[in-house]
Amino acid sequence: MKSSPKKKSLDLSVVIPIYNERDNLVPLEEKLNETLPGLNLDYEVVLVDDGSQDGSAELIGKLQKHNSRLRLIRFAENFGQSAAFMAGFNAARGKIIVTMDADLQNDPADIPLLLEKTGEFDVVCGWRHERNDPWIKKISSRVANAVRNQLSQETIADTGCSLKAFRRECFGPLVLFNGMHRFFPTLMKMEGFTVTQVKVSHHCRLHGQSKYNIRNRLWSSWKDLMGVRWLKKRRLKYHVIEEK
Repeated sequence: MKSSPKKKSLDLSVVIPIYNERDNLVPLEEKLNETLPGLNLDYEVVLVDDGSQDGSAELIGKLQKHNSRLRLIRFAENFGQSAAFMAGFNAARGKIIVTMDADLQNDPADIPLLLEKTGEFDVVCGWRHERNDPWIKKISSRVANAVRNQLSQETIADTGCSLKAFRRECFGPLVLFNGMHRFFPTLMKMEGFTVTQVKVSHHCRLHGQSKYNIRNRLWSSWKDLMGVRWLKKRRLKYHVIEEK
């Protein structure tokens, strides 16, 4: 992944997929503005509109008039969260890239907790240890994480948490596929990057509805898991000890 040659690199990029989140955008910007300026870093916020139909992109355009830190990438249609993340990563100029959801269930105030660990680790994953979700969603997520960890030989407690921090080098060798955002820690460990997790807060959704549920994730997540399991087992490895 390369940054734009026409624009200087920054310390931090916050990449946020947007899909029909118009009512959350103003409080999201306010929360980001409460945290990011105090970091004393050069930063940007990359908002990737994934084919919203509720006027999200138009509102972002209005917000940009008084906030030059905001950038907008707009898809022609809904391509999914993995595509939105990758478009954001490709456009990002930060040496560190933080991802989060737009619904404010992830708290921007937790971003410093992730950044504290980026000096030691390449990838820092948020862990929603006390979730504010309906009980069925909590149970299904717990089961899904347990199955995913068992079959992929992983130890991350909450791979579904979008609040993560990455060194930008992590995205260079990344295998691209739809659904890959659920496996960022595993995929990056496979490339030799170091991964850790930190406990973060989790809030109830204020506006709108969740775009993901058990029915629309179960089969696709299972297929992706089998693919990652196969890739991990069949990945080509070698270690050169001498070359003359």
